[in-house]
Amino acid sequence: MRIIAGKARGTKLYALEGLETRPTLDRVKESLFNIIQNEIRDSIFLDLFSGSGAIGLEAVSRGAKKAILCEKSSKAVEIIKKNIEKTHLEKETVLYEEDYEKFISKKLQEEPDIIYLDPPYKTEYAINAIKMLKERKKIKTTTVIIIETDQEKELMSKIKEIKSLEIYKIKKYGRASLIFLKESLN
Repeated sequence: MRIIAGKARGTKLYALEGLETRPTLDRVKESLFNIIQNEIRDSIFLDLFSGSGAIGLEAVSRGAKKAILCEKSSKAVEIIKKNIEKTHLEKETVLYEEDYEKFISKKLQEEPDIIYLDPPYKTEYAINAIKMLKERKKIKTTTVIIIETDQEKELMSKIKEIKSLEIYKIKKYGRASLIFLKESLN
């Protein structure tokens, strides 16, 4: 696992041992950032289920103004801290060791430009997070939301229940899918 592009390009990242987290494959990460490359520069990037921090750190390496990383696992937080230090991206990165619900309801002050959700598979966390972000008015009309999942079909029906959000792109990579959402202008 490494930073693919930008000022920290080539930096090898630490990963969490075991099955507690599931790192995003480099080919998925590269494709993700190719799709959102025009939105990255000077953006506020929220990586809500950060794991190793690789996605948020990739965003700031590529020019995001700020990455907000949220992870509740203390073991994962230690790995993220090491990765932030190793990439020298401390100034552009804010890390919260927090459950996503508590973080959204009590600590998130910004309205992110890009929201990346890669929660544990087979949970409702992504949908719950989106609903909470909408209720707290943290999703702007220009915000891009990306969900990484292996349960694309199950999520699709739940996403359609959320008023004013539309799916504008889906990319499949083996088991994993990236679902891209934004506010509907209708």
